[in-house]
Amino acid sequence: MLRLENISKNYGKKHALRSVSLALDNGIYGLLGPNGAGKSTLLNIITCNLRPSGGVAEWDGEDIVRLGTRYRAILGYAPQQSGMYDAVSGRRFVSYMAALKGIPKKALGGEVDRVLSYVNMSSAADRPIGTYSGGMKQRILIAQAILGDPKLIVLDEPTAGLDPKERVRVRERIFSLSEDRIILISTHVVSDIESIAKEIILIRSGALVDRGPVCELCSKYHAAGLEDVYMKLFGEDEGEEEEEGEKDV
Repeated sequence: MLRLENISKNYGKKHALRSVSLALDNGIYGLLGPNGAGKSTLLNIITCNLRPSGGVAEWDGEDIVRLGTRYRAILGYAPQQSGMYDAVSGRRFVSYMAALKGIPKKALGGEVDRVLSYVNMSSAADRPIGTYSGGMKQRILIAQAILGDPKLIVLDEPTAGLDPKERVRVRERIFSLSEDRIILISTHVVSDIESIAKEIILIRSGALVDRGPVCELCSKYHAAGLEDVYMKLFGEDEGEEEEEGEKDV
């Protein structure tokens, strides 16, 4: 179980997160909120890229910071596509990430083949990443995120910029992973998580607004679908896409 207790993050006088408390067990969770809501800050704290200003994040009752490499061994993270090297092949990129994750050399080749096959990228794995479509790049990021069979997978905008067919493929791959692990997805594409999420977490201005299964949220807000709930609570997106203080993280 992943548990967040009163997580806060301040950048000077700006409060990026305000006492966020959550407990997550196996299943898919969608993290929704307008631009600048605190989603990226929350993901960065969960993945240990940021330290909270207050509160604690625990995995099975232990502080994730104190767990260190033991926590990173059970964590898979797929950021947005920025930072990928166009001249490097998909296989080399995934192999490099496997080495960083500490997968032994004897097992590395087989594990890389496994995850590439899982996301249907084996035939294109030796091509440069610069020749890939947006969906292929996203599948490579998912492949490296599932190296080592992690029990917690964090996905940041996994379908951003993809065409409808690629979004369906990526969504199907994500759903097939969810039986025995926690998957947390931050997204602006409401339709991508409406049909697969166990619960939706709604956040605005750094605070938890609400959470629950899609059907319960729709009933609570007298809405026809999750998109209607989102519009009722948040309206049009406001603020900057990148939250203050995260540019240099």
